[in-house]
Amino acid sequence: MHGVKLFTGAAVSVLLLALAGPTPALADTIESALVRAYQDNPQLNAQRAQVRSTDEGVPQALSGYRPKVNLTATGGYQYQDLQSGVGSNSVFGTRTPRSVGVTATQTLYNGNITGNKTRAAESQVSGTREALRGMDQSVLLSAATTYMDYLRDSATLEVQRSNVRVLEQTLKQTRDRFNVGEVTRTDVAQSEAQLAAGKTQALTAESNLNTTRAAFRRVIGNDPTNLAPGSPVDRFLPPTLASAIELGLVEHPDVTAAMYGIDVNYLQVKIAEGALLPTLTAQVTAQRADEQSLIQMRSYTASAIAQLQVPIYNGGGEYSLIRQSKENLAQQRLNLEKTRDQVRATIVQWWGSLQAGKAQVQSAQAQVTASEIALNGVREEAKAGQRTTLDVLNAQQALVNARVALVTAQHDRVVASYNVLAAVGRLAPQVLGLATNVYDPSVHYHQVRDSWAGVRTPDGR
Repeated sequence: MHGVKLFTGAAVSVLLLALAGPTPALADTIESALVRAYQDNPQLNAQRAQVRSTDEGVPQALSGYRPKVNLTATGGYQYQDLQSGVGSNSVFGTRTPRSVGVTATQTLYNGNITGNKTRAAESQVSGTREALRGMDQSVLLSAATTYMDYLRDSATLEVQRSNVRVLEQTLKQTRDRFNVGEVTRTDVAQSEAQLAAGKTQALTAESNLNTTRAAFRRVIGNDPTNLAPGSPVDRFLPPTLASAIELGLVEHPDVTAAMYGIDVNYLQVKIAEGALLPTLTAQVTAQRADEQSLIQMRSYTASAIAQLQVPIYNGGGEYSLIRQSKENLAQQRLNLEKTRDQVRATIVQWWGSLQAGKAQVQSAQAQVTASEIALNGVREEAKAGQRTTLDVLNAQQALVNARVALVTAQHDRVVASYNVLAAVGRLAPQVLGLATNVYDPSVHYHQVRDSWAGVRTPDGR
């Protein structure tokens, strides 16, 4: 058994090098992967389109302040025969009656419904922006996790392939020793069984890697090639669990979106109450009519009318709507408390996972070192006849498991740090310092907010 060596150190170090040295110049880094996901992820771009769509709710609400102008035109052909009495002369003939008029209507007061609708639309815009920030976090977290998944699975595959190569060499040497009578047929069978198990583990690792490769392309947008090691983002995290919870309850997008939801529901109550208040409108009309009768060739009319409408009773539906809006407001306030509880629980969960991950990396490194020493010792004892072939195979498998555990621990350590950052609401390009232009939803908002007319979007569609 001497001369057999399990070469898996390079595979394990693919994750460890992130803490030990610079990244190769041509390697694809986790930061560049996050940039591609932030720029091109279709789910994130769809959410941005949703924000732009919500922006249009503000000019729609503001339209209630603006006049409504209608142009009306009529025209046609008419025959008319008029008789004033028995035996009297009749007047008959044909004409082409036509008219054109313009009417302008302006709401002067409507129970402040327009103002409340505008404020509600603005709060909806703010809430949708927070939902977009949440989607930013979700996509960036998914990209970071997928990146680390690929590093883990590729390193695990290399460990398993190296194990298969070692087991093939072990089987060859065991057969050679069987041929000279040093070991029994049982030792050969044990080596064959371990090799078969090793090949199964390698095939499973390859299948996992193919699945992760597909997920990488779906989330990040390209096939993974020459990935550099990933590193944790502890430097962006709050120093203590208490400060992390305090920050999360204020900055997490789910919390802020729920707060804007309360504003929207409060204003919906005010809008519903506005239906009980009077409405005052002004209307200006001008019209020209030609050939409306055989004796009237042309007429001009103009009017300016103010109308006050005071609701007395409309069946009670408006009262029901007010009560319903108040219940929705109460529900949204409870949803805010539920959201805060969820955020708090998530922070505690991932903070604990991060602390455990740090300890697991150290334990896994110690396990690898001890397993290497144990394997070398078992091999030496086997050469002296103090250990069996099965002992060597078991020690070898223990080392493989230790190296896989180390790779997994390194992966979990990095992923947990990203999850903590997301849980407190700070997983954003600005915080990570990504080399990308940050999407600013306020640009589109200001382009459309005061638009009075036009069907083209600001980007020309």
